[in-house]
Amino acid sequence: MKNLSNLQPQPLFNYFEDICQVPRPSKKEEKIRRFLLNFTSSHNLAAKTDEAGNVLISKAATPGREGAPVVILQTHMDMVCEKNRDKKIDFENDPIEPYIEDGWVKANGTTLGADCGIGIAAQLAVLTSEDISHGPVECLITVDEETGLTGAFALRPGFMTGSVLLNLDSEEEGEIFIGCAGGIDSVATFTAREEKVPDNSTAVKLSVTGLQGGHSGDDIEKKRGNANKILNRFLWQAVRKYDIDLAEFDGGNLRNAIPREARAVITVNKDKTDQVISGFKKFTAVIKNEYQFNEPGIAMEAEETNLPENIIDKETRNKLVNALYGCPHGILEMSTRMDGMVETSTNLASVKFQKGGKIIVTTSQRSELESRKYYASEMVASLFELAGAEVEHSDGYPGWTPNPDSTLLKTAIDAYKRLFDKEPAVRSIHAGLECGLFLEKYPHLDMISFGPTIKGAHSPAERLNIESTGKFWQYLTEILETV
Repeated sequence: MKNLSNLQPQPLFNYFEDICQVPRPSKKEEKIRRFLLNFTSSHNLAAKTDEAGNVLISKAATPGREGAPVVILQTHMDMVCEKNRDKKIDFENDPIEPYIEDGWVKANGTTLGADCGIGIAAQLAVLTSEDISHGPVECLITVDEETGLTGAFALRPGFMTGSVLLNLDSEEEGEIFIGCAGGIDSVATFTAREEKVPDNSTAVKLSVTGLQGGHSGDDIEKKRGNANKILNRFLWQAVRKYDIDLAEFDGGNLRNAIPREARAVITVNKDKTDQVISGFKKFTAVIKNEYQFNEPGIAMEAEETNLPENIIDKETRNKLVNALYGCPHGILEMSTRMDGMVETSTNLASVKFQKGGKIIVTTSQRSELESRKYYASEMVASLFELAGAEVEHSDGYPGWTPNPDSTLLKTAIDAYKRLFDKEPAVRSIHAGLECGLFLEKYPHLDMISFGPTIKGAHSPAERLNIESTGKFWQYLTEILETV
């Protein structure tokens, strides 16, 4: 039995629930691609794929609209797969479990995948509609947007023919986006010597959980806690107060998500065990006071645990905790071009201990200015290089420079005012969209981005606002009818 079958608009919510049943982690999109191609076959639609696995589905114009511009509806097929620690799910095989609560669609213990599943659902609803007047439509669904923009990078000139592109990957109804930040990842690798645990030691497991997390672009200005920074703040103090040794650090998961949880296992002389645990309790009280308004759900625990097999050498321990302590996280610059917008930011995304003494620290930087994007990544790299780590950068992706004189933008603003009797907000988004990469291959494109209201993207708190989804659908069909 479907949970969303009574929601309006249908078939939009029906298609979204169908998509929730199809596993679609980044880089493992075979099942959702097969679902899309089966869909096109069953509805007698033309479809093609490219070498990267991107899918393009075409629908002819409705009678009388053959001369209208070809409109591209664009989304991505992958989703961020995050879950609460107590949730058991295999994201490669199990469905997402949507449910309705207080005007929102949520998921049971996982990310919902409304980013960008609701956009795909809108594409399918347009493709099967019989009552929308529109010109020729192309639906582009790209692969691996969340972890590498792989599909957008691989897109070749000539794969699509449209001159107008509607990106359906934004997350605030009533806002039209005409630009986005570019991004780059900076990954630091420490190599530690693994040593035996000293005699007369006790192991203590420390944890920081219950943070909101969220998207490292959309939510970076909300001053949410970073579990890696919070936990390392105590480790930095504990090295000096108690001479702890460090055996494990596991914090965060995804490069584009603010880390919600972090755990560490330390060892300390048995005589200092009680001091460490009581010290962490005092530290917890400090942190809860600092974050009482923006992270009310934070939980921190210290408990004795089994002794680990190894610890890392003290020299690497010191370099790591110092580098993490000094590594910036959050907003670096506010925009001077668009009021109230973040220009440049950095996210201390994850810290992972691996076998053989490798410690991987992943960070990501974003900026609406290419020069500031590289400046931020070089600043982070210089810090970790001073600490003795090796640093590598991803290829990165370009931003999308706003075009306030866009013909499509004027059409979209007029459509919104007609429907809802008010002006939409026109913004640039600090998150990364694929639009900048599209412009490199298709410089003639006129583009905007919009979507329904989605909160908590990239975290198990992700939720889709039902009322805004109805307005999003009205707006999309109005643009198609008037572009």
